[in-house]
Parts: sequence; C-alpha cells; structure tokens
Amino acid sequence: MVDHVTLKVEGMSCGHCVKAIESSVTEISGVDNVQVHLENGTVDVEFNKDVVEIEQITNTIEEQGYTIGK
Repeated sequence: MVDHVTLKVEGMSCGHCVKAIESSVTEISGVDNVQVHLENGTVDVEFNKDVVEIEQITNTIEEQGYTIGK
C-alpha cells in the first residue's frame, strides 16, 4: 500500500543537500519517489508502508546530518 508523507527537514541549504537526501532515501527498499523542496525545507516521500516504516526514512535523513522538524 502506497503512502505519502511530507517531512519538515532542518539544515538543508544547497543543491548538495538536495542530492544527498534524494539519493540516500531513494536507496531504501520500498521508497517509490522522493522530492526535496529546498525553498520551503520539506521532503515529500512516497513509500510502500508494507515494506518500509517512516522511522527508517527519518533515520536515513538524520544520518545525512539533517534534523527532522516538528
């Protein structure tokens, strides 16, 4: 089952940030699509919730050095 989440991500400031997040999250099994919106500090993720949990997605972003906002 495909689900969608928009995450507020703090610490993104450039094109490198966009590529780092997109490439690392895309590698997660079960993630279908990732779009980083640098201008508003959000990341949209489409994923199969039967394969991957949102915590794995957020942990992957945090491992890249960014903070998930509240």
